[in-house]
Parts: sequence; C-alpha cells; structure tokens
Amino acid sequence: MKFWHSMKWRTEGIRVVAPVKWRQFDGLVSAYWEAESQAGATGYYLADDPRIMVFFSDVSSQVRISNRNGDFLQHHRPMMRAVYVPPGVPMWTTSSATHRFSHLNLHLHKDKLLKYLAPAVGASAAVTALRRSVEIQATGAIETLARLVVDEVSKPSKHEIYGESLVGSIVASLLDISATGSEQANARLTQAQMNKLMARFDGLTDRRFTVAEMAETVGLSESWFSNVFRQTTGKTPLQWQLGKRIEHAKTLLLESELSVADVAAQLGFSDQAHLTKVFRQIAGDTPAAWRRLQQTR
Repeated sequence: MKFWHSMKWRTEGIRVVAPVKWRQFDGLVSAYWEAESQAGATGYYLADDPRIMVFFSDVSSQVRISNRNGDFLQHHRPMMRAVYVPPGVPMWTTSSATHRFSHLNLHLHKDKLLKYLAPAVGASAAVTALRRSVEIQATGAIETLARLVVDEVSKPSKHEIYGESLVGSIVASLLDISATGSEQANARLTQAQMNKLMARFDGLTDRRFTVAEMAETVGLSESWFSNVFRQTTGKTPLQWQLGKRIEHAKTLLLESELSVADVAAQLGFSDQAHLTKVFRQIAGDTPAAWRRLQQTR
C-alpha cells in the first residue's frame, strides 16, 4: 500500500540542521529529523493517521507538550523519548531552552496498522490500542530498533520487508496492547465472515480447503482464526468442514444416481471406506444404509 501522510503543522523557532532522510514503506513513512530549537520555540501538529516519535536524546527538561489548544499553564507535561500519537489528536509543543535534537518520525496508515494488529490481538483490542496515547521515557529496545530504521532509511541496503518488520516491532513494543484478556475469550467471527467461508466452501468441487486458506478468506492469521472459529461454531475448522462435506454427501446420495464410491471421489475422500467411516461418525449410519432409509420414506 503506497501511502503518504497528511499532517497540518507549523513551527516557530525550530530550524532543520541537516537534510531530512525519509523512506516510504508499505503503509508507512519513516522520516529522520535533525534540528535545533530556540528558547521559546513552539510547534503545532495534527495528523489524520497515527504516528510515532522516537527521540535519540532526553528532551524532557527542555520540551513541554499539551493537547489542549496550547495551554501550557495548566495542561502540560514533558516530552518523553518515545511517543505514540493517535489519529486526529492535536499536539502543541514549546521549548524552554535552546537545544539540538534528532528523532525518528513514523507515520502509519491507520487501516494498515489495524490490519497488522487485528489478527494477533483481535479487532476490538487493535482499535482500542490505536486510540490510546502512549508516552514513555525508558525506550530500551525501542531506541535500538529506531536506530536500525534510521540506518536503513539513510542508506537503504535491504528489502522493504526488513524496515517494515523493524517498525512492526516498534509498534508492538510501544502501543498499549494487552497480552491476554476478554478480547480473546469472547472473540467471534462475524456473520459476514461466516458467509464468506460458506461461499468459498460451496464454490469448491471437492468441498475441502486448508485452515490457512480459510483464515485467508476472512483476513485473519491461521492461529487467531482457529481460536475464534471454534468459539463461533463450537467446532475446529476441520470438524466443521467434514460436517459440511457430509451434508453435501447426503444431497448427492438423495438427488443423484452416483454410487457411494463416486460420491467419495467427488468430495475428496481417499476412498469409499474413508467416506463410510466419517459418514457413520456424523450421521450414525453408513451412506448406503442412510440412502436406503431415505428412499423408503
């Protein structure tokens, strides 16, 4: 996804001291800034998409920020070394002393970020995380990752996936995401997702596709899909699929002259014995006996 961020901003008393280094990745823009701020310098920033700032030096004693119309009398706090700003949240800054600073700005497409997080943590938790500001002073691994991003932005040497993976790790380290909780316990597939699965299933001649293909159909990771699918249907994906194949086998047995062996072949069972075994487990009788019983009614 080619993306260029949209941000309203204005500054006074801040001077860029080196050319800005930037690079576009899939759904994000990385920009490395080196600048000098004068005492009394001010800034205003508002972006439609989420962004992350990682400072490579401690500016907390020199820069204050506010989200309330530049009110630095009652509503202000020091600028931390790593900051996540949710989409649509304005930020005002002011400097108390002259200083030089450098920082990495990561502008992230919100839909891409949601798509990145949702398969692992669930859609609701992902949306909640995107709306929650984060400001931390102890950056640790985040700074290490950010420096690697700056190196790749300054002198590109690897495939884009390398830089994107680094940014993904920064996102996972910085955003306020619960490791476990009610999101996983209560997750369910939507009716629209189930409809997509049914439509694709019905379109397959042998009525079989892998768990990975099922997950891809509804836009989820394989591990997360297996979890929410069982919570939605009470069955594993393969149990559900077998049940649907047996339902179709019943239709073929009733509405066609196909032999049991032909039905088995059409539905992707290894042989007639395989179909008979599964059919008996689910329907309580063999295919041949079930067909005879239905024909006498």
